[in-house]
Amino acid sequence: MQKLVSEAPSVAPVDTLVQSTFPFVLALTFAHLLNDVMQSLIPAIYPIIKDNYALSFGQIGLITLAFQLTASLLQPLVGIYTDRRPSAYSTIIGMACTLFGLLVLSRAGSFGSLLLGSAIVGTGSSIFHPEAVRMARAASGGRHGFAQSLFQVGGQTGQAIGPLLAAFIVVPRGQSSLAWFSVIALVAMAVLYRVGTWYQQHSLELAAQLPGKAAARKSGGRSLDPTIPVIVLIVLMLSKSAYTSSLSNYLTFYFIEKFHTTLQASQMLLFVFLASQAVGSLIGGYVGDRIGRHEIIWFSILGALPFTLLLPFVGLTASVLLVVLIGMIMASAFPAILVYALDLLPGKIGMVAGAFYGLTFGLGALSAALLGKVADLTSLTAVFKFCSYLPLIGLMTWFLPQLEGGGGEMGRD
Repeated sequence: MQKLVSEAPSVAPVDTLVQSTFPFVLALTFAHLLNDVMQSLIPAIYPIIKDNYALSFGQIGLITLAFQLTASLLQPLVGIYTDRRPSAYSTIIGMACTLFGLLVLSRAGSFGSLLLGSAIVGTGSSIFHPEAVRMARAASGGRHGFAQSLFQVGGQTGQAIGPLLAAFIVVPRGQSSLAWFSVIALVAMAVLYRVGTWYQQHSLELAAQLPGKAAARKSGGRSLDPTIPVIVLIVLMLSKSAYTSSLSNYLTFYFIEKFHTTLQASQMLLFVFLASQAVGSLIGGYVGDRIGRHEIIWFSILGALPFTLLLPFVGLTASVLLVVLIGMIMASAFPAILVYALDLLPGKIGMVAGAFYGLTFGLGALSAALLGKVADLTSLTAVFKFCSYLPLIGLMTWFLPQLEGGGGEMGRD
């Protein structure tokens, strides 16, 4: 392996460091893609298991709850642990859990076993994300926003591919074909072993050479108490997660119910929505490094409001277009929110990554369960009308302070 740092005492230029370490960001992005391909199979097979097991929308929401609660509750704990004891190979353990959960789901014969398999897959996610984010940040060369958005795009691309694989493999071949995806887990584990070995060998060198913020962030020249900004970020995550959960979990049913599309066509439309999220996330991270997180957060959440309000009242073609726009705009928020939080709380990468990925899963889980109950009592159209007002919560961005160096320079601090 090419040496990552010079043996001379001088500090390597950031551009040189980026060139030598950024391939590991790409490797982690690929592993994130494979991880989320497997995890996205859970919502992608909902139409199949709903018919096979005569499940209600409320039970579908509980399956989502089982998956996302284990992911959300465990991630901050894993992050706190790895902040104290970084573990280069913990990502492999997480991938092994995901593999085992898929095998359980492929053999599940009851609602209870479906819940168990989903919970195990969620546990794999909770172990994978905190340390993967730490390694991606270490390999970013200071381009934190772009590296985080690229890592996020890997996951979102995997989430987009999952419904396609479900449509062309799982739908025609049945639930047992989920076991075939264990091959993906083995490939991901091999990639993560390579990245883990690199990280274990060079983490101290990277920490010494890459610029960072050990001190508390400031706003307007004064030390900043992060409590209120963190609370605001959590509220913003609530609005984002609740709305995107309504789309990712119930969009296929919405198109089938309202426009009478086929199951495979609805899966393709779900792919279009998830793919638009990947594009939006990459754009948000790239632009955020240049104009600042604050501006991206304003646009990414509140900017979707006109389109969410229109969605329940338009036809099929317009619905597809609006879903793409909503997906792109709202997805650009997550990299900006996460890097903003990391800047607020330097030195706590694992805890912040675990908490905010956990919030994404947890808030999405609660939203899916509640929205499933509402859909059982009313209709999916009523659910989408209610959710269309959620981006108004984006007005809370007003209470986020501009951080020093938080304009176009924040991503290169």
